[in-house]
Amino acid sequence: MKEINSLNISDSWKQKLSKNIRSKSFLDLQKFLETERVNSVIYPREEQMFAAFNFVPFEKVKVVIIGQDPYHGHDQANGLAFSVHKNIKIPPSLRNIYKELHEDIGCDIPAHGDLTSWAKQGVLLLNSNLTVKSGLPASHKNRGWEEFTDNVIKIVSDEKDNVIFILWGKFAQQKIKFIDTTKHHVLEAAHPSPFSAYRGFFGCKHFSRTNELLSRNGSKSINWDIR
Repeated sequence: MKEINSLNISDSWKQKLSKNIRSKSFLDLQKFLETERVNSVIYPREEQMFAAFNFVPFEKVKVVIIGQDPYHGHDQANGLAFSVHKNIKIPPSLRNIYKELHEDIGCDIPAHGDLTSWAKQGVLLLNSNLTVKSGLPASHKNRGWEEFTDNVIKIVSDEKDNVIFILWGKFAQQKIKFIDTTKHHVLEAAHPSPFSAYRGFFGCKHFSRTNELLSRNGSKSINWDIR
C-alpha cells in the first residue's frame, strides 16, 4: 500500500486532504484497488487517477463540475469527469455538453473529448468515484471514494469563496448539502445524458452564466473553446 507521500496527487491537495488520505476508509480503499488492479482492468490508468487534482491546484479552483463514475469502456477515462482521451469516440453525454456549449456561446463542436484545457483554467472536473472496473459501471461504488470526494467538495466550500458549483442531474445535485450556498454559486440542470438532456439540460446556459459570475467576482472567464 502506498504511503501518503508517494500518492500521485499534487502537494496542494495532499496538504488539504492529509486527514482524509490517512483515514481508515481511504487506506481500505487503497488495499481494495491494489487487489483489483492485480485481478482486473481498472480505469482510468493508475497514473491518471488523480488527474482532476493534478491539473487544478487547490488555490486555482474556480469552478467545480461534479460527475458520478469514470467511463468504463476500453481506455476511455482520463481522470477528468465527462472527459475522454483524444483518440476515443466522444460519448453521448459529452456530445450533448458540446451541443449546449455551441448553442450557449457559439463554440465550434470539438473533434475530441479531452477536457484538459478546461481543467488547466481552474475547472475541477470531479467524479464522485475516481475508478471503475472495465465494462462494469458503478463497480467501485461504496468502496470509499464517495467519502473522499464528498470531503473534497466540503473543503473547497469551507476554505474558498465564490466558487461556481455546476450540478447536472439528481446525483450531482445531492452534493449541495456539502456546499455553503451563502458564499458560493450553484448552477443546477438535468444531466446531459441522452435520457434526460431534453428535460432541462439543453438551454441551461451554464457556460455563459459561469463566465458572467466569474467576471462579476473579478476572476478571469473560462475559455470553453476546445481545439
